[in-house]
Amino acid sequence: MDTRTEDKLYLDDIEPGMSFTTGKLSVTAEEIKTFADQFDPQPFHLDEAAAEQSLFGGLAASGWHTASMTMRLMVTSGIPFGGGMIGAGVEVNWPNPTRPGDEIHVVMEVQEVIPSRSKPDRGIVVVRNETRNQNNQVLQVMTAKMLAFRRPS
Repeated sequence: MDTRTEDKLYLDDIEPGMSFTTGKLSVTAEEIKTFADQFDPQPFHLDEAAAEQSLFGGLAASGWHTASMTMRLMVTSGIPFGGGMIGAGVEVNWPNPTRPGDEIHVVMEVQEVIPSRSKPDRGIVVVRNETRNQNNQVLQVMTAKMLAFRRPS
């Protein structure tokens, strides 16, 4: 983990309305099936023929796979929180399925900054994250409460 504080953002650096866009990640059918086999073994995540007959009308990544890929993108190229990305709560929705061939990225927008009254060295940053594909179609909406620390003295 990179410990250089000059490249990181701390509670006092972050303001509502700030936005960040992550890098991109390509999704493959093999990765969808591998994740599903281990964590969400349902036919519409594992088998193209079964997926064709499902609500999804084709192979679709597990929502939890989409959430995991989103987390990777947020950690590797999202808001560079000093102290790391530490979640304090989340609400997640999947309005559209993630498909093989999608190239996803995350658009992050700071909604609120809430300094702690009892722990002056930290606070909560509420961030709305939209995971989008190459057509800008929203695949996942996640509102996250992230722990943010004040800059070390």
